[in-house]
Amino acid sequence: MVTSNKEDYLRALYILCERSYEVKSIDLAKYLKVSKPSVSEMLRELGKHGLVSHQKYSAIKFTKNGRKIAEKLTSKHRLIELFLKNVLKLDSGIIHEEAHRLEHAFSDESISRLRKFLGNPKFDPHGKPIPR
Repeated sequence: MVTSNKEDYLRALYILCERSYEVKSIDLAKYLKVSKPSVSEMLRELGKHGLVSHQKYSAIKFTKNGRKIAEKLTSKHRLIELFLKNVLKLDSGIIHEEAHRLEHAFSDESISRLRKFLGNPKFDPHGKPIPR
C-alpha cells in the first residue's frame, strides 16, 4: 500500500523531474525539508515496492508504476488547486497547502468529475501542465 507519506515523496520527485533531468537524494531532501537519512530510508522503501530505482550517489529514477502514481497525484493536486482558485476563489497563498491536504483524500471518481466540471483543463493556476 502506498501511504500519503510515500505519495508525498513520489510527487516531490515528479516535480523535481519536471525541473531537472537528474534528481538526487540531496535534491529531494532540500525540497521536502527533511534529512538525507530520511530520504535514503524512504527511497529504500519505495524501491521495495517497485516505485523507484536508486543506487547510492546516483540519480533517482521512477519505475513505470511509480511514474504513473506520481502523475496521478500531480494531476489531482493541480486540478484541486484550479478548483480552489477559480471556483472557490481562495487566496493564491493558501491553495497549494489546501490542495496538498486534499489530494490524498479525493477518490479517482471525484477527480474525474472535478476534471469534467472544470472543462478538462490543461494547466493549473500557476501555468503548470495537468497530467492526463
